[in-house]
Amino acid sequence: MKPGLKEGSHKSLTIKVTPSMFAQFEGQVVHPVYSTATMVYHMEWVSRQIILPFLEEEEEGMGAEVSVKHLSPAAEGTELILHALVTSLTRNSIHTEVTVKAGDRVVGTGKVKQAVLPKSKINRIIGQD
Repeated sequence: MKPGLKEGSHKSLTIKVTPSMFAQFEGQVVHPVYSTATMVYHMEWVSRQIILPFLEEEEEGMGAEVSVKHLSPAAEGTELILHALVTSLTRNSIHTEVTVKAGDRVVGTGKVKQAVLPKSKINRIIGQD
């Protein structure tokens, strides 16, 4: 990785809840609110945005672990702000804490771990070398 990424680095992402983000299984909407699955996606996305400027050409980040607490619902049209903060770095792992808010209300919290690996190693692991 390129130098500069450190504990305390952060990124925010603002999204608006749409019907494609509703809680659903096999195309059937269960609740017309922001789903936990979509929250996980956005938590990984905002965390990934932190590392993108620091990846070398031959490196790629991979999600390695996610933990989520979905604390309150968010209906269609609700503006959500996701904020990711780097809490620790190891040799090839980046850990972030993520908060999802609708105004002052906390919609969810979570942690994301990303592993940074050489693209060649990833290709070997997934059988594409």
